Amino acid sequence: MTALLDATLTHLRALVACDTRNPPRAIDTGGIFDYLRANLPGFDCTLTDHGAGAVSLFAVRGRPRILFNVHLDTVPDSPAWSASPFELRVTQDRAIGLGACDIKGAAAALLAAAQASAGDAAFLFTTDEEANDARCIAAFLARQEPFDAVIVAEPTRGEAVLAHRGISSVLMRFSGRAGHASAGQAPGDSAVHQALRWGARALDHADSLADACFGGLRGLRLNIGRIEGGIKANVIAPSAELRFGLRPLPSMDTDELLATLRGLAAVEPAQFTETFRGPSLPAGDVTHAEARRLAARDAADALDIPIGDAVDFWTEASLFSQAGYTAFVYGPGDIAQAHAADEWVALEQLQTYAQTIQRILTAGKA
Repeated sequence: MTALLDATLTHLRALVACDTRNPPRAIDTGGIFDYLRANLPGFDCTLTDHGAGAVSLFAVRGRPRILFNVHLDTVPDSPAWSASPFELRVTQDRAIGLGACDIKGAAAALLAAAQASAGDAAFLFTTDEEANDARCIAAFLARQEPFDAVIVAEPTRGEAVLAHRGISSVLMRFSGRAGHASAGQAPGDSAVHQALRWGARALDHADSLADACFGGLRGLRLNIGRIEGGIKANVIAPSAELRFGLRPLPSMDTDELLATLRGLAAVEPAQFTETFRGPSLPAGDVTHAEARRLAARDAADALDIPIGDAVDFWTEASLFSQAGYTAFVYGPGDIAQAHAADEWVALEQLQTYAQTIQRILTAGKA
């Protein structure tokens, strides 16, 4: 084990021990942030509480050109954990603990690399990524800091990810008229029938876009995650609620997609509300998105970071891209282990990531 990996694991043990589960969004400015500030000597630190468990730490040393961003909040642990999720376990090839993969391992490596070098560096630590409530990033973007590039840490197996899907979550409500199920029904009488017919049309529309592609990604992902409504089998349903999610390609217009999907309802929905939206990476229309992808590729090449495939999951790198920054995703760990019981990150990937960050900081490329 190298000294750099040993230092990374020491930091990771302390970070995993801090309860930053989200929900319940009970994170404050102490705890994990006390540890971070104590281990970032020589950094100018700005700690901000944005409310509702959203806390950010912006740490700067010197005059850096690249920002490294990592979120510290985790999903809740499940009963399937074989040991305490807050006690890091290290085996021959992996580190196991809540958030070790997603993505406290990267945070620990940033601390170790910063302490092993004296170069310029800028880190933004946040705690609201798992809530789909990007208060921390929004507040940072309002500062309009002049960075050349932003590298967002998420589990990418140590490769730079230049593109991923966007995300949109929608709540639909349908209204009908209660009555005896033996009666003949008009299209708008049963709210549940409206929801089911809409769902079939929506899925068919998603299938029709299977050949659309961008940067190795193909097709529209649409998931109807929940349908609830009605009273019983012999009662025409007076109301129904449906929740669905979209994962559009960077080349797709989310507003147009939502307008099309809304128009597939046989009867105007009682409610059609987008509850969350995250842009694709890179953000922008087709022309701007491709230009931004190429700029991110050049930035990764300049830092000698290997480039991997586009991914289907969403990250906050897209928020930086939308704000005009050259942004890509890069971190240790595999998304297959994220959010899982006995979550783990490979020691080899932790070491490689820490060495890469140390090299970048030492060479003055950050």
